[in-house]
Amino acid sequence: MAGLPPLDDGSLEVIEGDDDTIWRFDRAFLTSNWTCIWGRGCLGILDEPAEELGQGCCSVGAEMGDEDEAMMVSALGAMVEPDRFQFHAEAEAGGVLNDTRTNTRVVEGACIFLNRPGFAGGAGCALHLAAVDAGEPPLEWKPSVCWQLPIRIDWLDLGDGREQATVRRWTRPDWGDEGATMAWCCTEGDRAYVGERPVVESLEEELTDVVGTAVYVELSRRLA
Repeated sequence: MAGLPPLDDGSLEVIEGDDDTIWRFDRAFLTSNWTCIWGRGCLGILDEPAEELGQGCCSVGAEMGDEDEAMMVSALGAMVEPDRFQFHAEAEAGGVLNDTRTNTRVVEGACIFLNRPGFAGGAGCALHLAAVDAGEPPLEWKPSVCWQLPIRIDWLDLGDGREQATVRRWTRPDWGDEGATMAWCCTEGDRAYVGERPVVESLEEELTDVVGTAVYVELSRRLA
């Protein structure tokens, strides 16, 4: 697979929601076998491939959706035990958010919550690990941009209280200026298209949280 075709109206599955929202879905991506390959060949989002760093898409701080989300992430971060949080001391000393209060801090070249390879408490997101330890879904602990990626939602106000939401794959421009210089974007090429199930199944929990149960069930039925 050299990559998925560009997204256009002909490649969208359209579902009318019950809440005055028209949902449009990137059919090609949701039926593809994309899967996250963090720790299994992910090249990261730096200017040069850096699989050995194990940073994945965590080389930059996670951007919060709003102040409430920032407060929630800060509160949950304070609950993570030091043996699961490599930069626990840094978080206690300076918090987990940067000066803008809208992003997680970057410490030693990556998100403060990213445990590096070799950390005794486990590599990967400390919030994710803590959620699993607590028997709770990681998406309830992590910033929304983290658990939604590579899903992207574009919102359009249609007037009269109606809106249109396009659910699609992330692309380079979605990363801002950094996207143009990234060595790799995981939805490009064929490196990450090695999953055993289509995205609509493998990301069922994330998609359901985004669109609601009724719309997800109809989407799943159509794409089956």
